[in-house]
Amino acid sequence: MDEVEIPVVDTQSLTIKIANSGQQKVTATSSAYNSPSLISPPSSAFVSALQSPYISPRATLVPNSNQETPIVPLTSVVHPSPPVSYCGSQSDDVPSTSYTPPPERYDFSDDPTDTKLKIVTCVPVSGPETDPRISFSFPVPRISFAKGSVSPASNAKLRSCDVYIGFHGQNPNLVRFCKWLKSELELQGIACFIADRAKYADNQSHEIADRVICSVTFGVIVVTGCSFFNHHSLEEIRFFAQKKNLIPLFFNTDANEIASLFNHNGDTKKCKEALDVILKCHEFRLETDESNWRSCVSKAAGILRAKLGRKSVVEKCTEGFEELPFPRNKSFVGREKEIIDIETTLFGCGDSFEQESVVPSAKGGTPGQSEGLADDESEADVGRGKYINLELGKNKETNKEAWVERNSLKRPKYRKSRSGKDKNLSMSVVCINGLAGVGKTDLALEFAYRYSQRYKMVLWVGGEARYFRQNILNLSLNLGLDVSADAEKERGRIRSFDEQESEAFKRVKREMFRDMPYLLIIDNLETEKEWWEGKDLHDLIPTNTGGTHVIITTQLNRVMNFDPLQLQPLSTPDAMILIRGRRKKEYQAGEVEFLHKFDEKLGRSSFGLWVVGSLLSELAILPSALFDAVNQVPVEETASCSNLSIPHQQFCRDNPFLMKTLVFCTALLQQSNDSRDSVASRMLQVGAWFAPAPISVNLLAAAAKKIPVNRNRFKKWTKCMKVALCFYSGQCLTSQAWKSEEESALLLVKLGLARKANRQTGCWIQFHPITQIFAKRKDGLVAAKANIQGVRKLGNPVTDSDHLWACAFLVFGFKSEPPVVQLKAMDMVFFIRKTALPLAISAFTTFSRCNSALELLKVCTNVLEEAEKSFVSQIQDWCHGSLCWKKKLQSNQRVDEYVWQEVTLLKATLLETRAKLLLRGGHFDSGEDLCRTCISIRTVMLGHNHAQTLAAQQTLAKLVRMRSKI
Repeated sequence: MDEVEIPVVDTQSLTIKIANSGQQKVTATSSAYNSPSLISPPSSAFVSALQSPYISPRATLVPNSNQETPIVPLTSVVHPSPPVSYCGSQSDDVPSTSYTPPPERYDFSDDPTDTKLKIVTCVPVSGPETDPRISFSFPVPRISFAKGSVSPASNAKLRSCDVYIGFHGQNPNLVRFCKWLKSELELQGIACFIADRAKYADNQSHEIADRVICSVTFGVIVVTGCSFFNHHSLEEIRFFAQKKNLIPLFFNTDANEIASLFNHNGDTKKCKEALDVILKCHEFRLETDESNWRSCVSKAAGILRAKLGRKSVVEKCTEGFEELPFPRNKSFVGREKEIIDIETTLFGCGDSFEQESVVPSAKGGTPGQSEGLADDESEADVGRGKYINLELGKNKETNKEAWVERNSLKRPKYRKSRSGKDKNLSMSVVCINGLAGVGKTDLALEFAYRYSQRYKMVLWVGGEARYFRQNILNLSLNLGLDVSADAEKERGRIRSFDEQESEAFKRVKREMFRDMPYLLIIDNLETEKEWWEGKDLHDLIPTNTGGTHVIITTQLNRVMNFDPLQLQPLSTPDAMILIRGRRKKEYQAGEVEFLHKFDEKLGRSSFGLWVVGSLLSELAILPSALFDAVNQVPVEETASCSNLSIPHQQFCRDNPFLMKTLVFCTALLQQSNDSRDSVASRMLQVGAWFAPAPISVNLLAAAAKKIPVNRNRFKKWTKCMKVALCFYSGQCLTSQAWKSEEESALLLVKLGLARKANRQTGCWIQFHPITQIFAKRKDGLVAAKANIQGVRKLGNPVTDSDHLWACAFLVFGFKSEPPVVQLKAMDMVFFIRKTALPLAISAFTTFSRCNSALELLKVCTNVLEEAEKSFVSQIQDWCHGSLCWKKKLQSNQRVDEYVWQEVTLLKATLLETRAKLLLRGGHFDSGEDLCRTCISIRTVMLGHNHAQTLAAQQTLAKLVRMRSKI
């Protein structure tokens, strides 16, 4: 066979396909912009096309002649190609990720009689005869791997890919869904290959996909309206159906809708055959739309897992955790425009792409073409035909202008965002801005419930500054991640505390922001700077969030340079629906006027309207009577704000009628038949000092019982209130005997002061932030101390970590903030032993909060040292005092000696704990000093051979040994 000279081809020319062009010899070259190297990192698992076990050299099929001619690999004419990336695979032998070369503009027709010049993106390698690409497709038989020089080991690697996921279309939601399916299967231990082969720009890419298709165990074809007008999708459906391993998945369509599309195209024989093949797959055929993406992905993973004999390794890690913190608000009203705006921002208008693309052009245009992204993405046809290179000259610009003009006319108006940007390019972060009580959390919660099926999981994070970092790390429990600190190491490099904390944070961040779609909601973000270390919010939210969407609710004017969605108060009709309460009672015109007065006085605050509506529903009182009762609340009852920060004091002054309404609710809780049983009122007082997180009713009740029973603080206007409510006393909530703790907590929920929280075990509630601001105004110190005692009794470092931290802030202050509560020495010993010490150990070991835990232990040590100094001062005063004074203090002195001993021994425990933790971070010198001090204390207090003394000596020996190895 004579060699054929390959002419030089201009790489700047466009590649043109002449359909049905006979036997003309043509040449082609691939543009540099189609090179996979532009999107593939150099660390690809495939070093080169010819070295890869997935790729065999191109071969020429020579017709039979008088003499048998073997198949000769034309390696001398294959153009070198950059490596293909499969980053993210389970190993170098398993191509588990998609490879989609960058698309180009195209215009082609599947009609073989169409002889127009069409731009395509699939460019074959120039060869002597420019033979068609060898494919697994039925018209062109595929060369068996046995005929090539592929080793058995290479074949084993090739067969290690379990599932091929094929799709076609330009809807970004389709791509998002397919990536989600691939990620879910990989979590189940199933190696996947995902591809839209119509976008491949060179033969090497097609050959990789072909060989994977022939080797996989199952083929999942995601079927859309575009699929049946695409040559590659039809190939895949027919091939997998013949192998009896096809799993079709209808995406936002069904068989009837697809059949109706065939009427727009003359040549539908192959399409109908493919549809018939799919309809025969009754056992495994799946259908999905926007309402069941998650269920469909889960079902597909279950089918493949069962067929491949794989066991689930994911559900076990996440069971027992509720996604959303609160039940759905059945009384949610309005905000439809805002919800649509958020949906458009996050998901774009991808559905309209499919609706436009599935309608074939009447003049031989592009079936399957997306009008919305015609200048960005495309598909390629590698069907029958030869290839030539031509320069279009001026016609190129003319066609481009006509193309853009045609596309721009078909774009719907609602694709424009608030900033005027085209919403085809969807964003991944939405920032909802608004005043306190306007309804930001309710809006985010409603969106999460409506669109939860579009996400693998909804992750809800409280954005309060002090607790934000811990809340992010708490997500590791939902995601099934291990973010614990490094154990003690005798060998190997010991990482610093900063490295361990950074790695734990990055581990959660990597899991959240990848192809797996999560919805991350950061509720009530107080500041962009992290409170503990001052890190910026950009450290959490990357530029590329992968498949994850982020919704931020905040009172800040701007967050991370995102254009905020300014949430305005409810419209008057929606406000009237909300204020009528759960019963939606109709009132006469005169009473409706009082509803409007409430709306005006409350400044259309959604929270205030909901509280008034709850009172109207639960008390069965007329709006006029309720308005008069609330108006009678004395102004001085709303003026005290001594325990509040400056912004919170200003909020109370700006909303006097809202404060009066909340005072009325408090008085209502205290009007039970027996005020000593008014647990709900005391729950409200103590709840102000808990962290802004769900609280167990048992914990809340334990704290509430520590508050002494107060007499009625509202005597000045109680009689007036009773007169106003006398006609409704029979139906008043406060006349009921609220015996159980759970009923008392649910009373707060019914009055709109708190929300019921979703937890698997027990009853949990969370107070509204405005409720907590209000409850701190009076009797703050008594309630705060009761909070500390309740948490010390029942607090759990894992489930109640936020509340334990809240108590630590009250007792120790931290940073520049002074302590709120002053504890006696023995109470301090109990608090540190039962609350602070377990909290620090849990934060360090479970969540890698090394520096925060060590800082807490250091503060505890300093407090105990101050207590020791006070004891020494008392002893000195007692020794130098008069004999009479000695006799009076003698009994108390014995108690002080016992407390002193407990303080000193607890200090030794803190020193030993700090030394053990410092050992894990390589701080051997500091740990050794602390451990020696601990040993000295225990030797004096307990003796040299005491078990605790010997344990401290072992810790010291380990520190010395580790330091000597440096």
